[in-house]
This record gives sequence, structure tokens and C-alpha cells, in this order.
Amino acid sequence: MGLGHLLLGLLIVAIWGSNFVVIKVALGSFPPILMAALRFASATVPAIFFFRRPQVPWRNLAAYGLLIGGGQFSLLYLAMQSQISPGLASLVVQAQVLFTVGLAVLLQGERVRPFQLLAALLALAGFAVIGLHTDGTTTWLGIVMVLGSGLCWALGNMVGRSAGRVNMLAYMVWTSAFSAPPLVALSLLVEGGPAVLGQSMADAPLLAWGAILWQSMANTLLGYGLWAWLLVRYDAATVTPLALLVPVFGMASSVALLGEPFPAWKAAAMLLVMAGLSLNVLWPRLRAAWLARSG
Repeated sequence: MGLGHLLLGLLIVAIWGSNFVVIKVALGSFPPILMAALRFASATVPAIFFFRRPQVPWRNLAAYGLLIGGGQFSLLYLAMQSQISPGLASLVVQAQVLFTVGLAVLLQGERVRPFQLLAALLALAGFAVIGLHTDGTTTWLGIVMVLGSGLCWALGNMVGRSAGRVNMLAYMVWTSAFSAPPLVALSLLVEGGPAVLGQSMADAPLLAWGAILWQSMANTLLGYGLWAWLLVRYDAATVTPLALLVPVFGMASSVALLGEPFPAWKAAAMLLVMAGLSLNVLWPRLRAAWLARSG
């Protein structure tokens, strides 16, 4: 990968990682489910009028939209409202990698390899460290909710994989159309009627609306669109390891911009989780390269 494309990949993961700070800013003005609805609504309109529907079944688009919008982000936003700090949320949600592997074993009959078991144990040890240090900013409820968000993300990965090779940007736009309506209905049900939610939107400052647009345009459309562009030009083994830096950027931006404390136990938890994720992603490639060199 050339330097310019490497910097582009780093820009994408920096956008994805720092988005946890942006989420926290927006949650100061919007109820969490309404915020999720606004995010996916603004990712749908007006972009849906400029992208043709991907040639995948409607049920695939609906399933992905419900899992990612209705599941992953509604749980993540609810947790980040008061139950977990942005930096830790960016780390814990990466459990989606382990959930994706587990679902592939359960649903597709893939074989568990020893390095995957070791990777899971390392990551679980990191999550255990977080669980042992719950405080006023992070609770067990928050950890469970973010793990649930990661599970929905993993299920969405399975659905997205079954769609095959499609225009990922168009796919995100059209699946977002299935995320927004149920989120609006759920928000009206549990967060207040139209008058209450309308007042919330009317009172929101420009910074909060900017955070919504950043999540939909920069994080969802630009981020996934450029990521797909890189995947077309390079093999997945070159591009996907960059995603390991998302929680690094997430934690660093939360510490720098929100003043989130970073005691030794957070560093230990981060190292354990990152070691597990790195082993799971990188070991097959490193082993293949070593075998090719020695053979």
C-alpha cells in the first residue's frame, strides 16, 4: 500500500475512532434513540436519490438495517448516555470480532483454531479487567449493553457478507432506510411524544446537529465509501488490520478531548483486548507469510 493510501486508511479509522467523542457530544442534546434515528435518516436522505439499490434481496437490506441501526447503535447510544465512557465503549464494542468468529462457527460450521481460542481468552481477560473496575462512569449494565451492540454488529456482518460484493456506499444508504423508521417509532414510544421530541430537536444547538451530520456523512457514508474503495484496490489482508486502530483513536480522542481518565487498569485492559484482536486478525497472515518464506 502506497503512503497516500495508507494515510487515507488511517484517516478513516481516525474518523471511526473519534466518532465516540462526537456521539457523547450529541447525547448532551438528543435522547439516544432519537439520535440514532436522526443519524440514519440523514444517511438516507437525500443520498438514496443518487444511489441505485444494490442487487440484493430486500430482506437482506432490511435485516442489516435493523441489526445495525435498531440493534448496534441504539444499544451503543443508550449505554453511552450514562453507563460507559466513550473510550471504553470504543474498546468493548470490538467484541464484535469475537462474536463474528463465534457465529461463523455456530452457523456456518467453521472450525475453531487454537489461535482463535487464545485470542478470545486475551480479549475476555481485558473485558474482565474493565468489569472489575466499574465506577461512576462505567457500569456493568453499560458493559453488557455495549457487548450487545457488538453482537448486533457481528450479526450484521454475517448478513452483509451474504450480500456478496456490492457497492458498499449504496448498501449503507439503502440499509439506513430500514434503520430510521423503527428507531423513530421506538423513540416516540419510550422517549416522549412528537411534541417532546420536536422540542428536543428545536432546542439542540448547531454543534449537536453537526455531530449528527458527522456521524451520518463522515462516519457512515464517507468512511465506509472510502474503506470500500481501498478494498477494491488492495486485498483484505492489507486493509482490514488498520481497523485495529479504531479503539486506539477512540481512547486517545476521549482522553484528549473529554478528559477521560486513563489509569493503569484501562491501559492493561486495552493491551489485553488489542492483543486478542490483533492475534485473531494478523496470525493467519503472518503464518502464511512465514510458511511461504520457509517453503
